[in-house]
Amino acid sequence: MMSNPVHGLPFLPGTSFKDSTVLKFDAYFQEDVPLSTEEHYRIRQVNIYYYLEDDSMSVIEPVVENSGIPQGKLIKRQRLAKNDQGDHYHWKDLNRGINITIYGRTFRIVDCDKFTQVFLESQGIELNPPEKMALDPYTELRKQPLRKYVTPTDFDQLKQFLTFDKQVLRFYAIWDDTDSMFGECRTYIIHYYLMDDTVEIREVHERNDGRDPFPLLMSRQRVPKVLVENAKNFPRCVLEISDKEVLEWYTAKDFIVGKPLTLLGRTFFIYDCDPFTRQYYKEKFGLSDLPRIDVSKKEPPPVKQELPPYNGYGLVEDSAQNCFALIPKAPKKDVIKMLMNENKVLRYLAALESPIPEDKDRRFVFSYFLATDMISIFEPPVRNSGIIGGKYLGRTKVVKPGSSVENPIYYGPSDFFIGAVIEVFGHRFVILDTDDCVLKYMESNAAQYSPEALLSIQNHVRKQEAPAPELDNQQTVEDPGVQELEALIDTIQRQGKDHPCKDNIHKMFQIYDKEASGHVDRETFFKICDSFHLPVDDSLVKELIRMCSHGEDKIDYYNFVRAFSN
Repeated sequence: MMSNPVHGLPFLPGTSFKDSTVLKFDAYFQEDVPLSTEEHYRIRQVNIYYYLEDDSMSVIEPVVENSGIPQGKLIKRQRLAKNDQGDHYHWKDLNRGINITIYGRTFRIVDCDKFTQVFLESQGIELNPPEKMALDPYTELRKQPLRKYVTPTDFDQLKQFLTFDKQVLRFYAIWDDTDSMFGECRTYIIHYYLMDDTVEIREVHERNDGRDPFPLLMSRQRVPKVLVENAKNFPRCVLEISDKEVLEWYTAKDFIVGKPLTLLGRTFFIYDCDPFTRQYYKEKFGLSDLPRIDVSKKEPPPVKQELPPYNGYGLVEDSAQNCFALIPKAPKKDVIKMLMNENKVLRYLAALESPIPEDKDRRFVFSYFLATDMISIFEPPVRNSGIIGGKYLGRTKVVKPGSSVENPIYYGPSDFFIGAVIEVFGHRFVILDTDDCVLKYMESNAAQYSPEALLSIQNHVRKQEAPAPELDNQQTVEDPGVQELEALIDTIQRQGKDHPCKDNIHKMFQIYDKEASGHVDRETFFKICDSFHLPVDDSLVKELIRMCSHGEDKIDYYNFVRAFSN
């Protein structure tokens, strides 16, 4: 069986056309509200669906969020009774502008969709004109703007309280009291309550800061900015200040980031605020750029550890160890150098360079220890010289003149050579001679020495290897008393006046005879004789000294030394 086609729709069999075909009508119903003073009835808009498949109907109310009314499917899909005789609603009973009653509730159909209109017109039903959807009066009332009340000219504190309740401006500030004794820089939070223009100052505590955990520095109160002339001596510590004593109170415009603020005698520097405060100042005062100021303590530059001035006791390295640790340790030593140069000592003969005449003939033995680079000075004792000989300087390192205390430069082996001047703690010494060990060391370590040092050693060796002046032949020809001198020398030798230290005596005379002339002055001559315990008081020795004398102040030591040898 074929159904009549609907105008504007494709041709389909009857069963296929009615399957899943739904007619939609827009409607509303009125609901009484007995227990409300603001509304007496309520208009509720619904959609009525008619299913051609089985002539069933359903009523659905669009859900409105936060309406407080159970909405959605009011009547589930079913065949609805039209009257008490058991007849059911048919699509032919539905039209625009009519009322239908379903389960005792009357619905007013005001319109339908385009598909429903085409379908009904194709079936020969004349549709009524559409009506406007009725609006809920209470919903429309809620859409109207709220009534605005005009504020009186005087300031309304109640309005301020209601408007700015629970709105607080938060500022971060510091109090710098480092200029006073034992003062410090402390951090605070300043709260400004917009509801009553009161100020509260809270202290920021850190763990283990050593302070009692008092939360408030200043309790919540209004803070005066300018007092009247007669209220400067007002006892504020015991009485509250009223508007009579104050010309101006602190307000929100006085709290600006980056500016100092004096509250109750303390000057606080505001360096930051929270986002709500920034937004408030932007809307209220037009301040959009409130920078955050960095007030963090910068680490001071590391203090350079400078050693105290050297006091002159001990070595610089030993004294510096007292500054590096609470329990000083001995400075590190070059163990390899100590093992390689153990028991190696370089000895030099030196004279003291002094303007005092008594110091001209003093001689000193320098000992340089290669293992530790230390120097010791020994003065050979001389009888009847008036100077006590012995140890002149113990083992120590000697600093070169001109070097600083921070970087001391010590004397080394290359600084000791014939003719070198060594300054030891303000005393100047001139190197006169060396021993054989020094010569061997210089030969094996010639690269350490300067050409001047090597040349001085070469000249010294040549002088020692040069033959002694042949005074015997000269005196035989020139002096007629040569035979008498030889006889006197033989007599002294026969009487057992020989001395076993002839070689040492001769070398000592050569040391003082720098020009290798064979003569020394009388003072030096007797000083050397005393050092070797020669019997200068003997009559024969006195005669020998007289015969060896040349002039008033010179003595020929060559013939004198011959008398004390076998």
